[in-house]
Amino acid sequence: MKKLLTIVMALILVVVAGVSCGGNESNSESTPASGSTSASETTPVTPTGVKVGLLALHDINSTYDKNFIDAFNAACAAKGVEAVIKTNIEEGENCKTEALNLVDDGCKLVFADSFGHEPYLREAAEASPDVQFCHATGTSAQTDKSLSNFHNAFASIYEGRYIAGYAAGLKLVEMYNANNAIAKDGVINVGYVGAYPYAEVKSGYTSWLLGVRKAFYESVKNVTVNMIVEFTNSWYDETLEKDAANVLIQKGCAIISQHADSWGAPIACETAGVPNVSYNGSTISKCPNTFIISSRINWQPYFEYIIDCVLNNKAIDADWTGDLGETFATGSVCLTELGGKAPAAGTQAKIEEVAKQLKAGTIRVFDVSTFTVSKAYTENAFAALTGVTLDDNKHLTSAKQNGVEVIKEVNGIKYFDESCVSTNRSAPYFDIDIDGITLNLKA
Repeated sequence: MKKLLTIVMALILVVVAGVSCGGNESNSESTPASGSTSASETTPVTPTGVKVGLLALHDINSTYDKNFIDAFNAACAAKGVEAVIKTNIEEGENCKTEALNLVDDGCKLVFADSFGHEPYLREAAEASPDVQFCHATGTSAQTDKSLSNFHNAFASIYEGRYIAGYAAGLKLVEMYNANNAIAKDGVINVGYVGAYPYAEVKSGYTSWLLGVRKAFYESVKNVTVNMIVEFTNSWYDETLEKDAANVLIQKGCAIISQHADSWGAPIACETAGVPNVSYNGSTISKCPNTFIISSRINWQPYFEYIIDCVLNNKAIDADWTGDLGETFATGSVCLTELGGKAPAAGTQAKIEEVAKQLKAGTIRVFDVSTFTVSKAYTENAFAALTGVTLDDNKHLTSAKQNGVEVIKEVNGIKYFDESCVSTNRSAPYFDIDIDGITLNLKA
């Protein structure tokens, strides 16, 4: 944007305990935060008379937006508040208009789900200081703290991407062992359908590739795994996403994943018989032969948290991040159950072990020793980082987000600390171009 495995990103303890975080293919089921209960599990909640609103970029036909809508409805039912949902709200002035319409309708809380909604939602927050406004994937709650009623939120989905990538890497090992010819001149290409070359997308496809590489390199030596990214310049366009996937298939990409919100890419993969890792939900019903796994953010815990704050007149965190520790409590990052046919044998046990290692800190997604950087980092108005430096081996030695150093060393592992609490930024900021990734940008 499926019910059996779903790894709660704390990942690990929850996975080990066998607790599910995701619902079925439509994401209609969701496990709430620790200590909370869902409406389906309890006696009916006494209505509070409070209204809360959601602005969605698209509708339930978008896996991304459906993930938000389902979680919002579940949280509202659990908390006894009325959900008012507006769909197909473009990233423009209409976002502000519709946000203010929700305020006029009596909503005490307004949430918008898309990156481009942020400036317009802030304007609505300025106009309505007695209403709380929350936004997914944005940054301005960190950079401009002048509005006490404006907030950002995200979760450490890069960790879910990494584990999904590891599952794909296990499949790639199986494919290579069955047919060494998939490696051309010692290189196997995997593919990725990306929306925009933003930090959120770059962080996602880089963490996915690093997961693929980890699994593959543990078993196969002297073969390099690289990746081709085809961008669509759209969050949701089934035709463009299908076309991008077909380009990757034509280029010989062995496995394909995506940061795109329609069924276009998965169906293209199913048609061509190419294994696929989807996003925001399982695609197994239409892609039974090629679906491996998917990662998604479970937004219900956050929605329950902000609704509770409104109901109890408590302050909402300016920028909320579901990191490993917090995610264990909230269940914010999930993996779906594995596909029935495509995954390699033994995948479930192996990704559970990777999850344990992430939780223990014995491995890190962005371990700087696992990748190199040859392309100079460009600091501009869209850059998420400053002060990016490399050693003689092209490994990261320093990078700052909002003036905070995010290259850390713990237990002998030096790593890029994505979405870390100390930066007070939930949105991803890993926008570095690592070696081995070819970016095909649309004009």
